[in-house]
Amino acid sequence: MKRKFWNWVKDDLEGERTLFLNGEISDETWYGDEVTPKLFKDELNAEKGNITVWINSPGGDVFAAAQIYNMLSDYEGQVTVKIDSLAASAASVIAMAGTKTYMSPVGMMMIHNPATVAMGNADDMKKAIDMLNEVKESIINAYEKKSGISRNKISKLMDEETWFNAKKAVELGFVDEILFDDKDKEEKEEENKNPEEEEEGETQEDDDDEKKKELQLEAFIFSKKSVSNSFLNKVKNQKGGNGTPVEQLEKRLNLIRP
Repeated sequence: MKRKFWNWVKDDLEGERTLFLNGEISDETWYGDEVTPKLFKDELNAEKGNITVWINSPGGDVFAAAQIYNMLSDYEGQVTVKIDSLAASAASVIAMAGTKTYMSPVGMMMIHNPATVAMGNADDMKKAIDMLNEVKESIINAYEKKSGISRNKISKLMDEETWFNAKKAVELGFVDEILFDDKDKEEKEEENKNPEEEEEGETQEDDDDEKKKELQLEAFIFSKKSVSNSFLNKVKNQKGGNGTPVEQLEKRLNLIRP
């Protein structure tokens, strides 16, 4: 592991811990790596109590994401997941581990089919395709458990590389609530108490909506670029003839099969 992509912060007054997941989920695969997953698990279980997980990531290694999902799901305390600006690809799988999952009103989520780099003959390529299909099914397990929507619908959403804003993510069940909604409700109730200020309030809401749309567009452009760069960096690092042997792909698949 070249870069530690997670960081713990403890609130001494409240006693609760916050886990920040920023950037690519592991710049190297956790397959065959026993040290990094153990380090993450040891830090997670170093203390007890409820935790909050903030996610801002374009995705990364599906095997690392699967292990983090399992560790958070198995954690004894309550796990509150909060999506900051982006939870794409493998990062969206981790978000499904929340006891309750929230998303920023200007945040984005993206789900798509898994991808890999492989080498070999036609039979080897078929095995790689079969492996990717099984990985997809394992990812659908997490989405289905959280959202409750059909596997067929989830599969189609992944086929189309679907992006969700906060409202759509809540509508589909991938997210429970939108962050700061309680504050917005209080402000609206205050406006209703002052009818004479209604017109002014509506103008302000229109301005806020425009700002949110601009921020969502910026997040989309940034996140799309990050996802593409993340994948291209992996491909560039595969020098001629150094693709992933199918035997290793099959071993990796066994790590995430239920």
